[in-house]
Amino acid sequence: MKKNNKSLLSNQSFQTLLASLVCIVAGLLIGYIVLLIINPAQATKGIITILKNFLTYGSGKAAMKYFGNTLVKTAPLLMCALSVQFCYSAGLFNIGAAGQYVAGAGLCLYAALVWKMPWPVCLLLSMVAGAVFGAAVGVLKAYRNVNEVISGIMLNWIGLYTVNMALTPVKETASPYTLALSAENPSALLPTMGLGAIFGNNKYVTIAIPLSVLIAVLIWVVLNKTVFGYELRATGLNKEAAKYSGMKEKTNTILTLAIGGALAGLGASFLFLSGFEQWSVTQSSVPGMGFNGIAATFLGGLHPIGTIFSSYFIQHITSGGSYLDKAVYPAQISDLISAIIIYLCGFVAFFRYFINTQIAKRSKNTANSNDVPIETPAAGKTETPASADGSKKGGDEK
Repeated sequence: MKKNNKSLLSNQSFQTLLASLVCIVAGLLIGYIVLLIINPAQATKGIITILKNFLTYGSGKAAMKYFGNTLVKTAPLLMCALSVQFCYSAGLFNIGAAGQYVAGAGLCLYAALVWKMPWPVCLLLSMVAGAVFGAAVGVLKAYRNVNEVISGIMLNWIGLYTVNMALTPVKETASPYTLALSAENPSALLPTMGLGAIFGNNKYVTIAIPLSVLIAVLIWVVLNKTVFGYELRATGLNKEAAKYSGMKEKTNTILTLAIGGALAGLGASFLFLSGFEQWSVTQSSVPGMGFNGIAATFLGGLHPIGTIFSSYFIQHITSGGSYLDKAVYPAQISDLISAIIIYLCGFVAFFRYFINTQIAKRSKNTANSNDVPIETPAAGKTETPASADGSKKGGDEK
């Protein structure tokens, strides 16, 4: 039994899962303490409400409808998380996923509202826009050694204000939001394929949800089962060694960030082409979806499949915060809890290091206890086991 426990704790996937669960529990505990500080009488009810989310409605049609709303926002979050995860596998930190998400949203909405394009074309153009932004970061990194974090952050804001200007002509007259796709160009809306009926006739539940899961599986296959994925990971581990081995490290860097950008841009189209949200041309901050993707990536253990579950969890508690009593707690309390969990995700590697250190210490202690010298009854001298050739070393040798 001990041997099985040891092998389980030594498993990297189990360590990641355990570390992620510790982050979640610790984040929820700290969030609960914050709720206690604000209003002790309602704290327990508040944290339960956040965790229940759509289950606040029970188990009826309304619950399924709002469960569908959570899934609608999980799909773009998952795509942004996959964008960050894919680039991180190649040793690149794609903090520019937020800007790539914005670029994808801008071009797909422009194509839908101005050019009246159908949804397949809009999806493709959102990927192109995100890929261009990602490739720009890659070119600067590959040929001028510009840190991808710096260039990515700058492009986030360039993308935001460019999209705001581009979409201003197609906004509603009395509001800063873009025109509704359902009225202007229904052909640009993603098909539901009957999924909406499952979730309480929720018209926003589209093929984006299963597509995002399939893409996550595809990313895992590419990274772990193909030569291309091996080259990307090798470049990330040691760029100079990859170059010496004949790999095109500059091309791989640009291609990796371009694919990451395409994933983030596609995530934006999954949200805005569902009709669930409209773009506000007056917003002055980059949408948080790209940054939340970083949290989902690390909470998921930098694994595409784990990222599916972590993306849903983060969106679940974020949506759950909207059900809190606003007269008692601010609406941002769920964002605070998410931020705490995001912060704790930075300690996942530390938790794994701690677990491995403890395993190493136990193994060393076990080895030492099995190597205790044996005393001879007559002379009281120590006797060590015979070597491979049958000879002995110690005080008995003349």
